[in-house]
Amino acid sequence: MPEISEPAPDFTLPSTDGGDVTLSDLKGQPVVLFFYPRDDTPGCTKESVGFSESKEAFGAAGAAVFGISKDSMASHEKFVAKRDLTVPLLSDEHGSVCEDYGVWKEKKMYGKTFMGIERTTVLIAADGTIAKIWPKVKVPGHVEEVLEAVRAL
Repeated sequence: MPEISEPAPDFTLPSTDGGDVTLSDLKGQPVVLFFYPRDDTPGCTKESVGFSESKEAFGAAGAAVFGISKDSMASHEKFVAKRDLTVPLLSDEHGSVCEDYGVWKEKKMYGKTFMGIERTTVLIAADGTIAKIWPKVKVPGHVEEVLEAVRAL
């Protein structure tokens, strides 16, 4: 996992907004990346809807916000349509970005061990360095906390 003040790992991923998003193209503005386990599951839905509801506030603070999971573009597009999401979702089907950001981890549920995305949010400063990392995110109140951190940059 990258550390605070280190350069954020660059990537290019397909977006539900159409086309690709390249992180380095966004230099000059803060960027929020929220990594989540799966489309259309309860916690992921609450988080994605929360960021979507606050998209204008993030925009007013000058920040771009993107959700990232290993789900396919088809899955993302269904999720966006079903939940009226306004925040673009990026598909990391091969998992390279999840690995670069250290969010692909061993998890345990119901006594089973498996690999999956640990819900994590990364705030990247306008200069392209990591400003803050929220590991093991608990959804309630999280969007507001991230927005405060963006405004504090």
